[in-house]
Amino acid sequence: MHFQPRLIILSAIIIAGPVLAADPAHKHSTDTPPVSASHGTKDHEKMRDHMKGQAGAEQTVKAYRDALVRQDASVMPALFAKDSQIFENGKSEGSFSNYLEHHLGPELGHFKSFTFTSPTIAITELGDSALAVETYGYVIVLKDGRRIERTGVATSVLIREDGAWKILRYHSSSRAPKKPK
Repeated sequence: MHFQPRLIILSAIIIAGPVLAADPAHKHSTDTPPVSASHGTKDHEKMRDHMKGQAGAEQTVKAYRDALVRQDASVMPALFAKDSQIFENGKSEGSFSNYLEHHLGPELGHFKSFTFTSPTIAITELGDSALAVETYGYVIVLKDGRRIERTGVATSVLIREDGAWKILRYHSSSRAPKKPK
């Protein structure tokens, strides 16, 4: 069988990403180590570029979350790769443009507010690909006054496309929070 290298790399990210993201040794930091006699300039530049890559991938995921909070569908398509695929709560939604047109866009029209609570994000970068693992709670207040509260998780596979981090695959699921006993 012939496998495309990008698919093999993405498969490795999907398999290893949650394990690496859960390991504190693999969580990224925005602190750049100081240059010292034992740290050559090239190593420092390589580390800085690596950190910048992770920050860029995280910035893309956060920008999508922020756009949801603002209910601003106009900025969302630029955050997704041309051949993106969206999966939500056990359903394939197709490309992001299809998801926005037929699912998310119409939903946003019913929201009075959308708030995330306690969001976390872990980024694992592998060259021009990255894996983002998120946990969060959210509260949606509908225009008719109903309130929807959920806990959720999302996994995103990002790639560098046209010089920017874009979400290639987005898989999210949510459920009602556990009620205290």
